[in-house]
Amino acid sequence: MRPQYLRFFTFTIFTVLVLQADSTQPPFSCDSSNPSTKTFPFCKTTLPISQRANDLVSRLTLEEKISQLVNSAQPIPRLGIPGYQWWSEALHGVAYAGPGIRFNGTIKRATSFPQVILSAASFDANQWYRISQAIGKEARALYNAGQATGMTFWAPNINIFRDPRWGRGQETPGEDPLMTGKYAVSYVRGLQGDSFKGGEIKGPLQASACCKHFTAYDLENWNGTSRYVFDAYVTAQDLADTYQPPFKSCVEEGRASGIMCAYNRVNGIPNCADSNFLSQTARAQWGFDGYIASDCDAVSIIHDAQGYAKTPEDAVVAVLKSWYETSLTYVISMDVNCGSYLQQHTKAAVDQKKLTISEIDRALHNLFSVRMRLGLFNGNPTGQQFGNIGPDQVCFQENQILALDAARNGIVLLKNSAGLLPLSKSKTMSLAVIGPNANSVQTLLGNYAGPPCKLVTPLQALQSYIKHTIPYPGCDSVQCSSASIVGAVNVAKGADHVVLIMAKNPVVLVLLSGGPVDISFAKNDKNIGSILWAGYPGEAGAIALAEIIFGDHNPDMRMRPETSSGYPGRTYRFYKGPTVFEFGYGLSYSKYTYELRAVSQNKLYLNQSSTMHKINNFDSVLSLLVSELGTEFCEHNKFPVRIEVKNHGEMAGKHPVLLFTRQTKQGNGRPRKQLVGFHSVQLSAGERAEIEFEVSPCEHLSRTNEDGLMVMEEGTHFLVVEGQEYPISIVI
Repeated sequence: MRPQYLRFFTFTIFTVLVLQADSTQPPFSCDSSNPSTKTFPFCKTTLPISQRANDLVSRLTLEEKISQLVNSAQPIPRLGIPGYQWWSEALHGVAYAGPGIRFNGTIKRATSFPQVILSAASFDANQWYRISQAIGKEARALYNAGQATGMTFWAPNINIFRDPRWGRGQETPGEDPLMTGKYAVSYVRGLQGDSFKGGEIKGPLQASACCKHFTAYDLENWNGTSRYVFDAYVTAQDLADTYQPPFKSCVEEGRASGIMCAYNRVNGIPNCADSNFLSQTARAQWGFDGYIASDCDAVSIIHDAQGYAKTPEDAVVAVLKSWYETSLTYVISMDVNCGSYLQQHTKAAVDQKKLTISEIDRALHNLFSVRMRLGLFNGNPTGQQFGNIGPDQVCFQENQILALDAARNGIVLLKNSAGLLPLSKSKTMSLAVIGPNANSVQTLLGNYAGPPCKLVTPLQALQSYIKHTIPYPGCDSVQCSSASIVGAVNVAKGADHVVLIMAKNPVVLVLLSGGPVDISFAKNDKNIGSILWAGYPGEAGAIALAEIIFGDHNPDMRMRPETSSGYPGRTYRFYKGPTVFEFGYGLSYSKYTYELRAVSQNKLYLNQSSTMHKINNFDSVLSLLVSELGTEFCEHNKFPVRIEVKNHGEMAGKHPVLLFTRQTKQGNGRPRKQLVGFHSVQLSAGERAEIEFEVSPCEHLSRTNEDGLMVMEEGTHFLVVEGQEYPISIVI
């Protein structure tokens, strides 16, 4: 049998140890056994949180107030208030990063789910919710065990993965604003203890989610420009239809209790000093009710790096100052500084009469309100709503199964020429695993990870299928500065199949990557039979990979161009150049067919009022502002779309169905197509199912014009699912 070659990066196994030891007391305020504090109004849970927060702030000295404006908030012993750490991380599991969490007590590890870019590939919003729900419970368990000094987690990252060269794209759900917004809503609801559909939090928050980095942030260091000084020039159109929608969903639907403002400037103004974004948009328009944190040292760079503020005190004023204009108060609305800058310079700003104490009080009200919403001022947490979440709910079986399912459902089959996969379990007698990461311990996790409950390497996972599996490093590292080709070839010759870092014979290429990897060579190379993209699949990812390779799981998977400069546009919605694999692309071991079964609308009339302002674009397309159509019209004209999906293969599979829209008229900043809905469905061999989407014309058949306003344009629009199209005419 001719040897087949695979490409792999892999890990070793760890098992979780739960030590039996006395748990440390979790930090809390308002101890009912302390007669000196239990009578304070801010400790009375029957009072509204706003009133309690005002009472607490009124009791603080100026020095105490300033000490609370930084992420490492100091204790206030005379009021029985412990120190608080605002900075903790939980991107895809409770993480090492951030000083608020310690894994040095009873709980040594936490479930490490797949990195976000892989979880997002499942197109399963309910699964995203269950992952964050599990993360929130494990975070509470750490707090109850006395291993957390804060319950505010700076996740999710919902920046748009606009440019594939951005190194942090792995942390995000990807390039699509609608999908990113839905991910944000699912994550926030799960972590904070809400239901999947939302609106059911009755008591304290389970944990606090913080959507970051607000806004138009996707550059670390490029061509001599760092994220600290980058000034993003963003059109109103791109801001309205790409950068802001995920944050809007995070706030309006998810009800996030935190937002992080980004390092960069947008159109000349630092994000953390932009009253339009933080106050007028997030708080006034979207109804944000929570705290706003700076990214770490983002306040200091306003003076030190950007030169936007002339003095350190002016930088303090830039993020905390309120002012009056035409009888309305505009509040910049940042509340807490990750770093020490506000602690160092706020007193001087007050002494110089650049900042008033009432402006500090406003920030403190937001901060203490969130801590109270977490139940941290309700006395001993033992008898409270989340007090019974203990170490036994960390790394427990349900979470382990969820981590494995998430990896299974996110891994995408990109190529499978001649049905190379799945490999035969009965006919494969030997396997060679070749490569420097064949038995590594970190590649599966991605960044912002914590200590995993367990790790099974791809080597070990494959050994569970093929006993005679031989590892060989081949290279000293992924960069492969020192290769041992002869040894690798000798090992490969003795095996039926090869797990390989690089090969010239038929291969199955497994990509462990959350960022840009050019695999056009592999797509077009006849010697590479199959390609699997696995992102960073988390602690159970190797098992999922082995299951897919051997057939025990079926894998189902400036924005606009500028002609004058040759800029090709970004993301699938606007990029016009060649692509290796389109957004949403993925193969399966089964074959699926789709049929648009029922669409109740094929024509929509907008000319219902002579008072509406018709806009004639320069390309002679009439449009109407969505805002002028009114809520009643938009609600009344929503309609269902039903799609039948059938699995024609011999294997069961979980398959995502993606519904897009496109316009006949292109150009003038219109998206090539855009996602309007997705649903993941599990189908047995031969099974069919009907999926229903609700289409809102005001949302899904509209677009953003150059002024950043939503408009509906006349002409033909199409609903698109897997090549099938259904026309809908809009008449003005």
